[in-house]
Amino acid sequence: MITLHEHDGEHYIKHNGRQLMSTIATVSELLLADLGCRQLKSTPKARVLIGGLGLGFTLKRVLEMVGKEAVVHVSELLPEIVQWNRDLLKGVNGNLLKDPRVTVLVKDVFKVMRDSKNDRYDAILLDVDHTPSSWVQKDNRRLYERAGFSVVQRALNPGGLVAYWSAGDEPDFVYRMRGAGFFTQIYEAKAHTTAKRAAHRIYVGAPQPKEERIESAKPVKTAQRPASGTMRPSRSGGAARASARRAEALRPASHPFLTPRQIDGLVRKERRKTEAKPAPKKIPPGESA
Repeated sequence: MITLHEHDGEHYIKHNGRQLMSTIATVSELLLADLGCRQLKSTPKARVLIGGLGLGFTLKRVLEMVGKEAVVHVSELLPEIVQWNRDLLKGVNGNLLKDPRVTVLVKDVFKVMRDSKNDRYDAILLDVDHTPSSWVQKDNRRLYERAGFSVVQRALNPGGLVAYWSAGDEPDFVYRMRGAGFFTQIYEAKAHTTAKRAAHRIYVGAPQPKEERIESAKPVKTAQRPASGTMRPSRSGGAARASARRAEALRPASHPFLTPRQIDGLVRKERRKTEAKPAPKKIPPGESA
């Protein structure tokens, strides 16, 4: 059950009694737009997709950041929330829905991304659940798994970003994003400006270029012919994969969140760690380990 509440001029939306959002805790909703749309200041006809209307604060910040020719789609699954914004929340951000740049789609955001085809987006902002592992509806699970990552990649223009809002820290989600081919950066976010700690998280991802994924997936040559003409024994599959991972770690990448200097520093750090590892101890024949 999704419910709207008002108390002393402030508004709250709750899910089964658990607060989803309110007008007194908007910092992270605004930051979601700041991070996901930061690259759009020089994009005159930017296209943005917002998953989840809520109380409209993310939409408000997006409209402040994009130009007059931008297209902003807001995907909201529940028509009641759209109607609340139009009728009961006009004084909050409801009037933003009249902005000519805005189109409200009463539709699952997963389906909007899946059906976008050639009409891709420069930024996708997803704020539809408590966290990537705590969903408002069970079908939202696919947004945070391989199927969701695939539709996001297809729905983004080259250089586009996706930003996921989360009420709490979800370390496993970062690994899933990176495993699906995203450069990923995590940001802490406070619920409101006077909060003592940053409870919320925003995960920003940029699809890794396909050519880099293909390059990193190439098999490592495991057999080399020495000068003597004899063939060295090939490495086992596990050793070959480990070698490939080390080589990949040392290969500079065009990471959108890091400067070239930071990338070089990370490469040098990984190289020092690799070189500092002690050589495996050789065991004489006939002796046990």
